[in-house]
Amino acid sequence: MADPQALVRRFVQSARSFPDRAAVHGADGTLTFAELGERTARLAGALRALGIGPGDRVGVSVPRGTDWVVAPLAVWRAGAAYVPLDPAYPDDRLAFVAADAGLRAVISDTGRPSWADGLPVLSPHQPGRPDEEPEDAVGDSSAPAYVIYTSGSTGRPKGVEVAHAGVAALVAGLEERGVYPTGHRVVGWNASLSFDASVQQWVRVCRGDTLVVLTDEDRTDPGRLDALLDEHAVTDLDSTPSHWQLIGPRLRPGRALRLLLGGEPVPEQLWRSLARSESPEAWNLYGPTECTVDATATRITGDAPRLGDSLAHVRAHVLDGALRPATTGELYLAGPAVAVGYVGRPGLTAERFVADPFAADGTRMYRTGDEVRRRPDGALEFLGRTDRQVKIRGFRVEPGELEDRLRAHPHVTAAVAAPRSGPDGDTFLAAYYVEAPGGRVSGEELRAHCAATLPGHLVPSVLVRMDALPLTPNGKVDTAALPAVTSVPNTAAQPLRTELERLIADVWADVLGRETVHADENFFALGGHSLVALRVVSRLKREAGIVLRTKDVYRFPRLSDLARHAESVRAGAVS
Repeated sequence: MADPQALVRRFVQSARSFPDRAAVHGADGTLTFAELGERTARLAGALRALGIGPGDRVGVSVPRGTDWVVAPLAVWRAGAAYVPLDPAYPDDRLAFVAADAGLRAVISDTGRPSWADGLPVLSPHQPGRPDEEPEDAVGDSSAPAYVIYTSGSTGRPKGVEVAHAGVAALVAGLEERGVYPTGHRVVGWNASLSFDASVQQWVRVCRGDTLVVLTDEDRTDPGRLDALLDEHAVTDLDSTPSHWQLIGPRLRPGRALRLLLGGEPVPEQLWRSLARSESPEAWNLYGPTECTVDATATRITGDAPRLGDSLAHVRAHVLDGALRPATTGELYLAGPAVAVGYVGRPGLTAERFVADPFAADGTRMYRTGDEVRRRPDGALEFLGRTDRQVKIRGFRVEPGELEDRLRAHPHVTAAVAAPRSGPDGDTFLAAYYVEAPGGRVSGEELRAHCAATLPGHLVPSVLVRMDALPLTPNGKVDTAALPAVTSVPNTAAQPLRTELERLIADVWADVLGRETVHADENFFALGGHSLVALRVVSRLKREAGIVLRTKDVYRFPRLSDLARHAESVRAGAVS
């Protein structure tokens, strides 16, 4: 089995070998390897003083910056597992995750979060002297390293628990494949800590690489990103294909950059464009959260998108319904990277993690739900899903979670969600609903209802009221018969009345590619989604000093309503 402390030991060695090298750059400053070593040792000591060790879970709720590295690495140095809790997510969702994960403590830079009652709360800026680190902080390679929550088909998120052995195997596999080159690299960290792609980025500090944590402004504003890539001489950058399609064409061409794409299928047009370009050097990485981030990796070459070959530590089986090897079938993954299972969900764990008939007794494999084809050269091609799961800008989405929230509204009697494609090829969620007898609810009210408990990527961009949902002969919702939508028509032309409305209209017009925007127009009707909402919030903070949250755009999608809310925030009437 892999050394459970392999990555922590590599970090400690890197800190000794390169004490003055920058370990992480963030908007809040820079930490050298020596400083990062001291910060994480102090915090790990404070965690151990609480009796926290292997098998325990610690919540990490800090904003983008250097603490994104300090907190999880300190948890690992204490031998425990970290659980990301994005401060931008609704409090109800964070409270659910904290309770479901059985957290022993929380690391937060803003004091005690409202959802952390009864839990010890530690600052990432822990005072005191570093404690001596026990050599066997983690003595078992099967001990949990992190838990990441993904969308759940039953209406509540599920926590995927990954072992230290899986992370060590991931790093070794990416090094062997050449995804992580030898020598010092500067890595632009784009993905959210709550997204499993973040693991393959931040652990690179353990190898001695330098991390550059992108702010929301950096990752959504091409001009700022260009400047940041130049300032820090970034060599490696991760992205989802949909994000790269939005921002890549607006970056300076010819930059020497290694681009790591993942999280969703690469569209054929983008694949061909990257394959024919000398820069960036693009890679396609594939893998479910349940198999420690990446299971396959390939350079993007040729005309046809592919997943490529499995990494050295992964056994990839293409099987038919009777678990017999097939050329086309469902992909099953096995090896040390297979996750421990779902936290507190033994039934679901048994359903998705099954015995591997091609290996020794006790070995499991994970049913991905992905339909693939194995080419004659051995490479895998992605064909689609065997269930309703979809990817929205890299995030895994179970439509059932959104549908459950919609049906919880007192004026909704039936609802179904389905992915749709916009004019630019971007995938978004559309929701179709039927009002309860005597009830009346607008799409904007329902969107705010969803945004109160769901993260942005689960909030529908379009809501369609229907008299009844179409059904198949056996009584199930016929998703193929749902009306197609690309946007919500809006004929309003209400003039802009205030300075703040005009500012927001200018920002919307710029980020949405519109010539004009009126006061009564709807952000989502114009093509907005969670990634663009981040740009809006960042621009308003930079240009007007108004600090909004992304979910405010969901609560107030009409421009005039958002302007009124922003004015109240500026006046200090609301927060």
